[in-house]
Amino acid sequence: MVKLNENYFNLKESYLFSTTARKIREYAAANPLKPVIRMGIGDVTIPLSKTVADAIARAGAGMATKEGFHGYGDEQGEGFLQEAIRAYYLSNAGVELNKNEIFVSDGAKSDVANFTDLFSNDNVIVIPDPVYPVYLDSNMMLGRKITLIDGNEENGFLPLPYEGLEGDIVYLCSPNNPTGAVYDREGLEKWVDFANEKGMLILFDAAYEAFVSDSSLPHSIFEIEGAKKCAVEFCSLSKTAGFTGTRCGYTVVPEDIVIGGRSLNKMWLRRQTTKYNGTSYVIQKGAEAVFSPEGMAECRKNIAYYKENARIMADTLTKMGIWFTGGVNSPYIWLKCGMDSWEFFDMLLNEIQVAGTPGSGFGKCGEGYFRLTAFNTHENTREAMSRFEKLLAGK
Repeated sequence: MVKLNENYFNLKESYLFSTTARKIREYAAANPLKPVIRMGIGDVTIPLSKTVADAIARAGAGMATKEGFHGYGDEQGEGFLQEAIRAYYLSNAGVELNKNEIFVSDGAKSDVANFTDLFSNDNVIVIPDPVYPVYLDSNMMLGRKITLIDGNEENGFLPLPYEGLEGDIVYLCSPNNPTGAVYDREGLEKWVDFANEKGMLILFDAAYEAFVSDSSLPHSIFEIEGAKKCAVEFCSLSKTAGFTGTRCGYTVVPEDIVIGGRSLNKMWLRRQTTKYNGTSYVIQKGAEAVFSPEGMAECRKNIAYYKENARIMADTLTKMGIWFTGGVNSPYIWLKCGMDSWEFFDMLLNEIQVAGTPGSGFGKCGEGYFRLTAFNTHENTREAMSRFEKLLAGK
């Protein structure tokens, strides 16, 4: 008799973004003359940069030649891309890495979820609330004990360790999804010191680091002394370079992390060589081009475009006296909606045809809050915020 993993039945019936997408589809079908401005899911809207697209095209064309053909690659990633990432860390964050600490993948979401393979289910998992659903769901699937720590207005949605906090693995995300809040160096130092003192492991999601423009804020947790002994970092090119449709990310597992006499780096290598076939060579050539001077300049131009959208949203909310965080070093705005967040979602969708994401979908501490994203055009963003201001001014 086949037995199922009963832990799956402890998950919410539908993934958050599946539910919002369904609601938008149903509204659009019923109201074809009222197009919806989508400011919910964090998908990019600007095409790949020319430098990146050209590199992918050259690699793709080369696959049709004897000289340019590539078959199976290294599961850890092609050396040319590892070297490009290594150089990026050094120039962007002042962090020195060994090439074999860098693992190329198809994105941060996959690695964050798959990294759970390395740990016993007896571990206690510490997760801030509100939270990107994958952190919570991937551990619930394994039946692990989870401790949620509250993010709120008082701590700027950036919870810190506190006396009495117990756990083995903690998830941190900065710039944060969904709140857009960013840990400063002092905040990350507190987490790193706490983790090293308690023997905890930090799983640090830095997928949005490219949006950090304040030089006082860290791009990588490895900028903090002691982090290489207690932290793994997950990164993505999805928002940095628009790779949501081409899929490429990377995870840094320091060689200094040893747990129970075992190297975490070697364990992750063993896991990847068994369960992962490696990222497409063609896509890795595109990723390499991201880190070229031309590629970085083009990607930063696109990021600046999105950040202008965030500024437009932030200016509107400030003018209206609505509390929010994010939107400066992040593509996300996290605003206080002052009502049930799903009711707020329905109100915006039905009355002004603007779609965002209800905060309660990210956890109990997200109730009463709402997420908007900057991934749209300037024109749509201005129009959406104009509708938003008129609607709420009339309430």
